[in-house]
Amino acid sequence: MLMTKERRAAIRSLQGWAIAVLQEAGAIRECEYHGWMQDRADPHARQRALEIARQDPPSGLPPEAAACAVTEVLDSIGDTCPECPPEV
Repeated sequence: MLMTKERRAAIRSLQGWAIAVLQEAGAIRECEYHGWMQDRADPHARQRALEIARQDPPSGLPPEAAACAVTEVLDSIGDTCPECPPEV
């Protein structure tokens, strides 16, 4: 039986690609109420995202530059939604 690997959708920016990789790996999630990205603080998911970036970088981008882009996006995402009220 012929198996094919599912390709990711075309992303127009490097930041958009990095967000897609982080979501695929489970390193970030979207706030269910406001749509802000939130860091899940899962070191295993972060490592998976970096491995995905190195193994399947966007065309024309070296693997280490792709991993760096993922790291930069992850560093810019907080662990709480700025619109949600703080939990007491």
